[in-house]
Parts: sequence; structure tokens; C-alpha cells
Amino acid sequence: MLEGGEVSRLLDILGNRNRRRIIELLRQKPCFVTEISERLVLSPKAVIDHLQMMEREHLLISCQDERRRKYYYLSHDINVIVNLQKQDRVTLPTVDEDQKTRFARNLTVFRRMVRARDELLDNLEQLERDIESRFVEVMRTGEDFITGDGDLEILLALSHFDLTLAELEEMCSLSTDELKQRLNNLMYTGVVERTNDRYQIRGTHGE
Repeated sequence: MLEGGEVSRLLDILGNRNRRRIIELLRQKPCFVTEISERLVLSPKAVIDHLQMMEREHLLISCQDERRRKYYYLSHDINVIVNLQKQDRVTLPTVDEDQKTRFARNLTVFRRMVRARDELLDNLEQLERDIESRFVEVMRTGEDFITGDGDLEILLALSHFDLTLAELEEMCSLSTDELKQRLNNLMYTGVVERTNDRYQIRGTHGE
């Protein structure tokens, strides 16, 4: 049985939609960072941040395979049960008119904020569906340019940020030599370009 503070921390973790999506994915099977990034169309950095947080809270455990890929899996299954109990009738304290006015004003502002948040969430869900659809289109039209999972790892990482070689090494599961070779191939085919020490998807400079 969890204590009050532990319950609060767990609810904070589950309050994030992407962390809930990661947990649902790991319920199916252990995954490594790039696999989660591709399945959920999230940046590897965002995935790593979520995984590290949940690992600190002992919700996840990680281990490395022979290719030194770090796999994550659930240390415990998570079931949240909400128990509603009817409260005895309570007597409300009397309040003055100024307090009522402040309360009504705050409640109005609160309602506007909640509605604005709900609208943003609706737009975000639609955007995520559009991103998933566009990702499928990228895979279909990029058959002549994407020669394997390694290229896909690089392009997913560069879809979020312009990155140096060292940053790409940290975010991808490729060896340094393979990473350099794939970057050279992607630059040769005109998919990726380099500005100073940063690599980027061609045509996205300044975005």
C-alpha cells in the first residue's frame, strides 16, 4: 500500500499523457529508446527524460543487450483504483459579499483557463494524428533515401533539433563509424546537410 506522498508522486507521473503512452507500450514488451521514439513519434531526448524520471521513481528497470542498447521494462504493473465515499452533509461557513465577488471572479477565470486547456489538448491530439499520418507518408516516399533503421534513427532525431555529431551519438544506438557513414550517405543523397558543426534536414535551416 502506497503512502500519501508516494501516491502524489505517482499521480504526478501518470498525469503526463506521453508517460502514460510509454507505460502502455512497455506493458506489451521491453523497448529501447529509439523504438519508443519511433512508435510514439516523440523526440529521443523527450523519451529519455520521461524514462529517467520513471526509473528514478522505481517504476521502470533497464538492462543492456549485446549491442549495448538499453532496454526498459516495467518493474511493477500499475493499477489505479479510485474509491468514492459519500460524505456526511456539511455546513458551509458564511461569507461576506466581497468574498463572494472574488470567488465568482476567480471561478470565471478558472473556467476560461480550463476551456482553453481543453481546446489545446484537442488540437494536440489532432496534431499527433497528423504527425503519425505524415510519418507514414515519409516512410512511403523515402524508400529510395532511407536504407535502414539507422537512417530512420538519424532523421527522427534531426526532425526535432539540429544536432552535432556528439549529440547524435548520444541519441542514436549507432556506432561512431556507422553514424558517420550514414550521415555522409544522407548528405550525398541531399536529405541532410551540415552547417558549421550541426547536421540538419535539408531545407529546414532557420526554422
